[in-house]
Amino acid sequence: MARITAGVGTSHVPLIARAIDTDKTQEPAWKPIIDGYEFSRKWIEREKPDVVILVYNDHGVAFDMSLIPTFVIGAGESFKPADEGYGPRQIPDVIGCPDLAWHIAQSVIEDDFDITIANELDVDHGLTAPLSMMFGKRGVNDSWPCMVIPVAVNVIVYPTPSGRRCYELGKAIGRAVAAFDQDLNVQVWGTGGMSHQLQGARAGLINQEWDQNFLARLADNPEEVADISRLEYVTEAGSEGIELIMWLIMRGALPQRVKELHRFYHVPASNTAVGHIVLDAKAD
Repeated sequence: MARITAGVGTSHVPLIARAIDTDKTQEPAWKPIIDGYEFSRKWIEREKPDVVILVYNDHGVAFDMSLIPTFVIGAGESFKPADEGYGPRQIPDVIGCPDLAWHIAQSVIEDDFDITIANELDVDHGLTAPLSMMFGKRGVNDSWPCMVIPVAVNVIVYPTPSGRRCYELGKAIGRAVAAFDQDLNVQVWGTGGMSHQLQGARAGLINQEWDQNFLARLADNPEEVADISRLEYVTEAGSEGIELIMWLIMRGALPQRVKELHRFYHVPASNTAVGHIVLDAKAD
């Protein structure tokens, strides 16, 4: 049977991906961040996941004000890097896992989650930056070392889902994977955040204390973290801090008891903080 073996939480800052693409990772501005992922790169090389269910948000490329789905699952054979205004990144296409994606879609819909199914979907830095951060630089003629199922969440346009709703969707995804009849090593990644705000009077906001508290509670107190309100995310972590609800889909998909393997936090990175955590789901 398929099994979820680990969860990863990570920021998806586009400039980190650009630093990787342009070989600037050893420059003083970027080396501390890249070093913070060294454990994870070595760890995932040993773990060798077959599939990563990667939770992210689109940044106005695949979806805009004409279409605002709350939850989307990519069920296609492959997904191309999106053109975010300066041409697509020169990285490999993302290879999907349609059989598992369709199984998850059926399972969570029958579990009363109305998820949208996308057979065609261009994926932006929300999905591709974490792949580069975890797997390192890849060119267009290379390939990513695992299949990826994109799960997009609306965190751009109000009303967004609540953290609790995301956490419960994660649980539903966990049940779906456990019921899939192929032998697959599956990881779930939640991306986005941490505290940041890109506009308005509070542009540039970074709340290190709140971020660190979120990271500290995620492994051992997920029920508590799931009840953080939308208002608290926006007030304490900025308008884009709401992206952290996507980490709760990852956490919900894991067992109640997990082991924290690695935690990393760094300020500054562009105009945000970078947060990262690796959770072992084999602790039970």
